[in-house]
Amino acid sequence: MGIGTAGRADGAEWARHWQYAELPGLDLLRAHYVRHTFPRHAHDGYVIAAVTGGIEEIGLPGGTVRAGPGSVVLINPEVPHSARAGVPEGWAYATLYPSRDLITEVAAEIGTLRGTPGFTTDMVTDPHASQVITEVHRAAEAGNALAADTLLRAAVARMLSRHAGPLPTRTARRAGTADAERARAVLEERLADPPSLEQLAAELSTSPFALLRAFRERYGMPPHTWLTDARVRRARRLLDAGTPPAEAAVAVGFTDQPHLNRHFTRIVGVPPGAYRRERAV
Repeated sequence: MGIGTAGRADGAEWARHWQYAELPGLDLLRAHYVRHTFPRHAHDGYVIAAVTGGIEEIGLPGGTVRAGPGSVVLINPEVPHSARAGVPEGWAYATLYPSRDLITEVAAEIGTLRGTPGFTTDMVTDPHASQVITEVHRAAEAGNALAADTLLRAAVARMLSRHAGPLPTRTARRAGTADAERARAVLEERLADPPSLEQLAAELSTSPFALLRAFRERYGMPPHTWLTDARVRRARRLLDAGTPPAEAAVAVGFTDQPHLNRHFTRIVGVPPGAYRRERAV
């Protein structure tokens, strides 16, 4: 049974990545992965993941975190990370992907945080919160909007009140930070037809090695890895809007739909076709 199906066969990989119309500003992923590995990538919003079985290994800027049942993984926007199984049987989890607006709204409601909130730890052991996050999924899958929304806000408020503070602003630590930010802007503008590293460095009047080093320092990954992630993010927005996968692939610069399928599945956790079907009205 392949990734993207909603099956529950023992030992098989399965995943469902979807949106519930009654919970705006939220994506949901419930999955069991064994061989699947997530390459280094980042999200526009937040990650709140309850591991329900096995062990997940998350590669973060500060090192590798091993999360087992009863733990909750917390990742802020734009933080580069990877993930893979930490044991042969893989890992299962229920993940919430709340938008910045949703997190800011809940933070304002509980009134304990000023500014844009950010998690101050990567993982906590909290079986109660893990259970509530799982119940958000169950309520949404059952179409129980009142329960799903109530449980979602309870889970987010618990994490924010216990494990959050003002989202830190990144300070320029190297002289090349401005070059890295300019390089990102160029790549975003020319996503479908990007320059080579040498061409990009020449445009910015720097050297390829200096630009590579500055880009890694600023964004936690080299330009080509960041570009693939950015293409997948833009493809997601196109699929959200109803664009067929083949058209989305060309629009973001992938050579064809299989190329999009491969990278999309690795980064998002389900194939683009399955992703789009879960957003069909």
